[in-house]
Amino acid sequence: MESRLHLQAQIVGELSVKVDTGILAFWSSYGVFVQGNLPSYSVDLNKLSAYRDRRFQGTQEEFEEALKNSTTVYVGNMSFYTTEEQIYELFSRVGEIKKIIMGLDKNSKTPCGFCFVLYYSREDTEDAVKYISGTILDDRPIRVDFDWGFQEGRQWGRGRSGGQVRDEYRTDYDPDILLAITA
Repeated sequence: MESRLHLQAQIVGELSVKVDTGILAFWSSYGVFVQGNLPSYSVDLNKLSAYRDRRFQGTQEEFEEALKNSTTVYVGNMSFYTTEEQIYELFSRVGEIKKIIMGLDKNSKTPCGFCFVLYYSREDTEDAVKYISGTILDDRPIRVDFDWGFQEGRQWGRGRSGGQVRDEYRTDYDPDILLAITA
């Protein structure tokens, strides 16, 4: 606890990246302590995305080109209670945000665990993937991945129940990434 308080005192209102230890940590004004162990969950920026959106109309090469030029990130594995303000607080640490689009359950119109964050620059987008992916937000390890760009309609959950498809098949909502972060 003492080291956590020490970190909070040093980094209030700033993003602190300790490359030597690989710890990304800061204290948000919303009272959310966020940290990630970068060596345990490193991000390969050469691998643009593990996800292929089936709704992308184009070839694999066009998809990869869109990912290389995009200033949009997809954020997954979020708590249904995470607010847009919390997302802004965290993601604005790496760059200026153009827009945040919360993923919504298509039936209830309530948050369903994902969002899109649009930046003004590609560099900020890369920093979000590099430094924020794997951090703990609202007690959940979030995934941040390059996205080919937001289009109207992508904010709705695609599952039969209205939420995300992956939630309909999972029994454990916190994947192995949590073990990698705490190890």
